[in-house]
Parts: sequence; C-alpha cells; structure tokens
Amino acid sequence: MATLTRWVLGHKLIVVVTWVIVLGAGLAASQSAVNALSSQFGLPGKESYVTNQAITRIFGNGADTQAVAPVITLPAGMTVDSPGARAQLALAFARVSAALPHSRVVSYGTTPNPALVAHDRRTTFGLVFLPEPRSFSDITDAEMVTEVMKGITIDGAHFHVTGLDLLAVGSSGGGGTSLLAETLLGGVGALLVLIFVFRSFMALIPLLMAGFAIPTTFLLVLGLTKITSVIFIVQFLVALIGLGVAIDYSLLVVLRWREERGKGLENGAAVQRAMETAGRAVAFSGTTVAIGLLALIVLPVPLLRSMGYGGMLIPLVTVAVALTLLPVVLATVGPGMDWPRFRNQGDEGRFWHWWATNVVRFRWIAAAAGLLILVGLLAAAGTIALGQAKADSLAKSGDAYQGLHALERSGIPAGVLSPFEVLVQNGNPGAVAQRLRRVSGVRGAIAPRGPAWRRGSSAMVDVFPTADASSAAGRDTVGRVRDAVKGQAGRVLVGGPGPLTADSVSAVYGNFPLMIFLIALVTFLLLARAFRSLLLPLKAIVLNIVSVGAAWGIMVLIWQDGLGSSQIWGVQSTGAIIFWIPLIVFAFLFGLSMDYEVFILARIREEYDISGMTNAAIVTGIGRTGRLVTSAALILFFAFVALASAPGTDVRVLGTGLGAGILLDATVVRMLLVPALVSLFGRWNWWLPALPARLLRLQPYTPDDDIETL
Repeated sequence: MATLTRWVLGHKLIVVVTWVIVLGAGLAASQSAVNALSSQFGLPGKESYVTNQAITRIFGNGADTQAVAPVITLPAGMTVDSPGARAQLALAFARVSAALPHSRVVSYGTTPNPALVAHDRRTTFGLVFLPEPRSFSDITDAEMVTEVMKGITIDGAHFHVTGLDLLAVGSSGGGGTSLLAETLLGGVGALLVLIFVFRSFMALIPLLMAGFAIPTTFLLVLGLTKITSVIFIVQFLVALIGLGVAIDYSLLVVLRWREERGKGLENGAAVQRAMETAGRAVAFSGTTVAIGLLALIVLPVPLLRSMGYGGMLIPLVTVAVALTLLPVVLATVGPGMDWPRFRNQGDEGRFWHWWATNVVRFRWIAAAAGLLILVGLLAAAGTIALGQAKADSLAKSGDAYQGLHALERSGIPAGVLSPFEVLVQNGNPGAVAQRLRRVSGVRGAIAPRGPAWRRGSSAMVDVFPTADASSAAGRDTVGRVRDAVKGQAGRVLVGGPGPLTADSVSAVYGNFPLMIFLIALVTFLLLARAFRSLLLPLKAIVLNIVSVGAAWGIMVLIWQDGLGSSQIWGVQSTGAIIFWIPLIVFAFLFGLSMDYEVFILARIREEYDISGMTNAAIVTGIGRTGRLVTSAALILFFAFVALASAPGTDVRVLGTGLGAGILLDATVVRMLLVPALVSLFGRWNWWLPALPARLLRLQPYTPDDDIETL
C-alpha cells in the first residue's frame, strides 16, 4: 500500500487524466449498459427450463414469460351463455391476435372451457401469451394488449387487463421513481450525513468519488453483457449500493487523513499514513465484498451468477477509486476543501469512548442483550417461505389491479394468471388435459385447437392451478402434475413460470451451504492474515452469518407477514419472499458487514499493538471508529431507502432487507456484540499458533491464561 500510494502521489496528472477519460466513457455507456440488461433467466438441466426452451423454439411465445389476462364481468342478467356473448368474446380477442400476430391467445369465445369462467357465468378471462421481451424494461406488447382492449365493450361492460408483470409494473401506480431519481435521493441523504460528519466542504469529496465509481462500473457492466447475460437488478445494485460503498470507503480514508493532520503531520505525510492504515482496510473490505458476490457463481442458476459477476465489479471499482484518485484529491485540494471548520480528529469521540467503556465494563450484559435480539429475529427468519409474492400484494390500484380484483371477487383464484405450460409431442393433448383436470390443486386444463396452439406434432396444454406455484401448496401441485403426465402417450413436459420458480428454489438452496462454506473459507484466510489471529476471523464470520439471518427475519416480519408493508407502502403481506432475494441480501450484507468489522478490528488491532491491552484497545478503537461506522451505515441506509422506493415489490423487499440489515449490523452487532465479545475473549483474541502462523507468513502468538479487566 505504501508503494502504491507513493507512485500515485508521484504521478498525479496521469491518475487524474486516466480517471477523467474513464468517467467520460462510463457516462456515455451507462444507458447502453442498462438497455443491455436482461429480465430472463435460465436453469439448465431442469425440466421446466428445457420445456420452456422448447416452447419458445416451437411456438415463439409463452414458456417462462408471464401471460397477460384480459378480464370482463358481463352486465347483470347476461352470462357467457347468453345469445351472442361468445361471438363478442371471440371478436374481442381476435383483435388482440391481429395486433400481436406472434402471440398465443385463448378465450371462452373460441375455447368454451369452464376453467375460463367463474361460477356465476358472468366473469370470464382470456390469456395472451407474449413473445419473450427484448429487455427488462420492454413491456410494450403487454401495454398493447391493454390499449387494444381499452376501447372494447360488451353491452357496456369494459375489459380490465391484468397479469403478474403488469401488476408488478403498476405497483407504484404505474410509475415509481426512476433509477436516476433513486440515486439522487440516496445521494441527498448521504450528503446530509456527510455534512454532519465533516462540517466543511469535505462532505463533497466522498460524493465525488462515487460520481467516478458508478459510471465506471456501468462501463464494465456493458462489457460484461457482451460475454454473458446480466440480470436487470444489477443496475440498482451498481447505482445505489455503489453509491453507498464508494462513500463509505472514501469516508474511512478521509477521516483518517484528518486525524493524522490533526496530529501535526504535513499534508503529504498525512495522506501517506491514511492510505497505509485506512487504505489497507479498504482494500481488505473491498476484496471481501467481491468474494462474497463472486461466490454466487457456484450456484447453478445463470441469473444469480450474472448478479455475482456484475455485483463483484462494484467493490473492485470503488476500491480502485479510493486507492488512486482519492489520495490525489486529498494531496492537492484536500486542505482547501476542509473549510470553513477544521475539526481535530485526533481526539476520540466522547460519546463513543463512553459507550465502549461501558460495553467493556458490562460485557456480559451487552453480549446477552445483543444475542437476545438476534435470536428473536432468527426465529422469524426460520418461518421464511421462498417463492413469488402473492398477486394481490403486487399492486394496490390501476387497471391490472381492477382485473385481479374482478377475478378474485368472482371466485377465480390468482393462480390462473400463471398457468403451467405443458408441451405435448407426438401425443394426444385432449387426453392429457382430461387427465390433468382430475389432479388435486388444479382448477382446470385446456387444450385449444388452432395453429397458434398446435404446430406439427407439438401441442400446448395449459393447466390452471388453484394456488400460485411459488407457494408450498403450488409447488406440491407442480409435483402432482408432473406425476400425472408420466406414462402418457408421446413426450409430455411441464414448464411455465411457476414450475421454473419451483425448480429454481430447489436448485439454488440445494447449493446454498456450498456457497456459505466457500465464502467463509476465503474470508477466514483473508481476515486471519489481516488481523493476525484465528479467533477474530472466526467470530467475525459467525456474527456476519447470524446478522444476515436476522436481516432475513426483518424481511419476513415486514413483507411476508405484513407487519409494516401495508402501513408504509400500501402493500398487503406478500406471503412469500421471492427466492433470489435472500441470496442477494446474504451476498451483499456479508461483505458490507465485514467492512465495518474490518474498520473496527483493524483499529483495535493497531491500538493493541501499541498498548498490549485488549480492553484499552477496544475503548480507543471504538472511540475512533464508532462515529465512522454509524455514519457509513446511515449513508448505506439512505441508499437502500432509495432502493425501497423503486417500482416493483421485489426490489422494495430487497431494499428493505439490505437497509434494515445494515442498520442492525452497525448497531447491535458492531457497536454492542463485537466489543463485548472481544473483551470477553481477552488476550485469546490474538492467539495464533505456530503452524497457521507459518502458513500465513506471520509471527505466532500464544496468550497468557489471564483475561484482562478494565
């Protein structure tokens, strides 16, 4: 780190010009990167994925793309059996077919199946299976269905067009904040915290570093999309988590620089010293975050792998900015920016000194209180249900919501919005549909005729479950449907969005223990080297895993159980947490939480090397990093609050989990449990036997048996 900093400070012009060029390229590439992101994901080797691929190849629509469902409730006194009703229904849906010739359409008008009608015979729905969207934001085909049906009435009754994708897009009344607005919202919140921390124009420097890091990351994401598919969620991670991480890393370095200047060092020496201490902690933290995200590649799900690749770029770019551009800024304009009020950062924060002293003095009570909170939230996490959010939690207003409400009011379950797509090859689709109608958990099955539904020896059968396939009951129905088609003539495969989700849950969480093990192993080796200890890295890993589990518990309470989602967002309990969110929360929180662990323990280790007293090192270390960790957590929290304002319940759940998790970790874990446990462990914190020390190229250390007291 010392060598790198000396080179950077000796080549300031080269560093600045390079970053300005990269910034320009990043700004130019950002929109192209967003447009190149995908909303689709695959699951190679699983029946649902193989089936969906075949359906897309043969029919060009449907498969894992959510259907659009026009719904109508006929006027009082009129039913689907009334004279002319079927003809009018057929004509209405024929207009959709004409407007979208590559779609696959079914309605009661052409396929008079009871599964398409409510018991009152007045409410009926049809399905429009659309081609795969070209990008994550491309719902123009679904919007076209809405436009086509808008002007059609049957005896004065209007159609409402619903569907899971339309409900999700309309969850904020059809809008929601844009990515730019969310980033600005997070930036404003961060600026307020930075002004409080610095009381000078230095508050702008961390934001400046984020301004370089985010476009640069988008530039690299664009390059990544040329190699592999990258899921659309990455744009939110880059913009908002990138904002928080870049500011956090800059904050750590800048505060240490101010502290060293407060001790009397001239500016160049203060920059050098800050980089050798805080800069080293930033390098370790960024590496840990990147490893946590890169570990997603061990999961056999391309969606999560792409999030791992894309997310990994965030900490790596921010570390590069913090270690190269930031020292140049501090060495040149730093002193001038530290105006109008320069505060001596050599003094420990009084509050945090008092806090650390009392945590150490009452360490048993502090440890018990922290563990009690975490255990309570872990118990809530144990009830987590993985799957798609319930349809009625996706929106609270709009045409799509009215269509869903019309279905549910008439007794038609929301499961019909995501039918199972059954591909029948060289068989009898009518016989397959007849067999599937008798399966428990199935409302009905249809096998429409016509070229849109039958191509050569292949035919489509759609199965309407009574429960969403993402729920436990829905997943059981998927299994029963698959069992029912075994032994049928020809080749019969079960696909569709619901079965794909069910298979995804099985595939992802079957490999989850391996992911945790790999992250823990590599992190342990890195931290053992950084802290020159075996116990501290082990404690850090265990606490991080428990902390993430507690964040899952918060998501379960707020969203799955609805304890706050309705009051804050106007969204009913989701009943489930979408399967990929806990994984992303784990990957990011594990790494981001380790940031705080490294910030605190690196300073405690530094103070211990000076004094040789563990408890004194805790008090000094917390006194000088408590304000930093709290401020950093608040900055990330504002970024995640912005994420939680995005359209779409799934992104809101993600933002809630990350935001609540980061606050929980920075307070209960880092400011309560960490100092209490380090104090309880005493000199054993620094235990490093000869063999591990030799492997890590460090000096061994065996502590005395006595435990220090304050």
